[in-house]
Amino acid sequence: MRLIVDSRGVVRAVYAEAVDLAALGRPTIARASHVEPDAEGRWTADLSPSGGPTLGPFARRSEAVAAELAWLESNRLAPPC
Repeated sequence: MRLIVDSRGVVRAVYAEAVDLAALGRPTIARASHVEPDAEGRWTADLSPSGGPTLGPFARRSEAVAAELAWLESNRLAPPC
């Protein structure tokens, strides 16, 4: 689990249970994406809640989740330049 801490001490992360985020303060949790099946049983990662694209389709849900996480880490958790 990757945690990004800004100069104000605000922590950002893709939610996972590897770290108890409440130990860092009161968490604010918001949906960043949706991984859903399509009519053919393929999977897409819709990143529109984060201002991103729809990725896929993928044959496996795990592939869509991996692509979702990679996009979020690169585009929403990247440290500022």
